[in-house]
Amino acid sequence: MAPGTAARQEVSAWRPRVPGVVEVFHARFTEYAYPMHVHEAWTLLIVDDGAVRYDLDRHEHGTPHDTVSLLPPHVPHNGSPVTPDGFRKRVVYLDGTRLGDDLIGPAVDGPDLRDPVLRRRVGQLHTALVRPGEELEAESRLTLIGDRLRTLLRPRLHTHLARRDPALARRLRELLDERVVEGLSLEEAAGLLQAHPAHLVRVFSTAYGIAPHQYLNSRRVDRARRLLLAGRPPGEVAAETGFFDQSHLTRHFRKLVGITPGRYARKPSVR
Repeated sequence: MAPGTAARQEVSAWRPRVPGVVEVFHARFTEYAYPMHVHEAWTLLIVDDGAVRYDLDRHEHGTPHDTVSLLPPHVPHNGSPVTPDGFRKRVVYLDGTRLGDDLIGPAVDGPDLRDPVLRRRVGQLHTALVRPGEELEAESRLTLIGDRLRTLLRPRLHTHLARRDPALARRLRELLDERVVEGLSLEEAAGLLQAHPAHLVRVFSTAYGIAPHQYLNSRRVDRARRLLLAGRPPGEVAAETGFFDQSHLTRHFRKLVGITPGRYARKPSVR
């Protein structure tokens, strides 16, 4: 550790309401080193600042900032900072419903994946995971991450061509239209429509040029606009249009309309 630099440990951990996610773990460490240990879950790790070195199956590995590391369950590993300034990492632990045992061998052989698409998707997943009310987005992004991991680790078995299925896309859209306020999980939609979650996300995005969670939020914002113009306060509007709370409504309303709900329904002043 550099002279005059105090050891720092900043940790946040929680379990979101997203199927297959055991834990989310965000941490900033300067000098802490993990001893050899194992997890029951898959460890999906990105490092935002600094770097981590670790041993897995008696081989040394590293995690520069552009790498996604996937550590399999029940395989011992450790971890320590590479530089005196330590590291900042974001981790999501996944159960076996997201990644199967068939990937353990490939992940042991090559746990560090330098893939810009995967790195971007994992970052987007964590952004959704810290925001209450974005469970459908997190589930959608996690589904595509799992698909990407399988393609990278077992490319011969997982070569997906983008297939159009307008009938399935339309059925998902109709289901989302029926559940604008109450919403639904991607897992529930997959069960109702008898389709794989990743396939659902792909065919919907291909058909409409928008992801399912984006479509649902845009429908909710449309309803919110009508209620706001009718004079309803933003807090009530958020509850009646399916948003988690007023800040959740505000975030999506401003993104799609360019202004906050509180300012939206104001009449222009007479000049």
